[in-house]
Amino acid sequence: MIKHTFVKVGSKKIEAIDLALAARHLIVLKGSRGYVMCGYLNQSAAEKFKDAAVKIKGVSSVADALKATVFSCTTAARRLGIRPGQPVREVLRAIV
Repeated sequence: MIKHTFVKVGSKKIEAIDLALAARHLIVLKGSRGYVMCGYLNQSAAEKFKDAAVKIKGVSSVADALKATVFSCTTAARRLGIRPGQPVREVLRAIV
């Protein structure tokens, strides 16, 4: 099952996707300038495509993702001021 919602960031919204897979959930928070992804997605591919991508770990819901911190990020995400250890709530302001 896919849950598609939106997370309010100031006056704008971030798209939130929660896809239940066999054992875990694939979580993505997508803004116009980049996205936050769970460990299911491949950071090397995001780097290759020059995406501003942020990887988080240990989440199984959008609510968990919003409480997480950045595990790693691509070069393009670093150009937006995003760094490992940063709270996802702060990251959303950079990618909205």
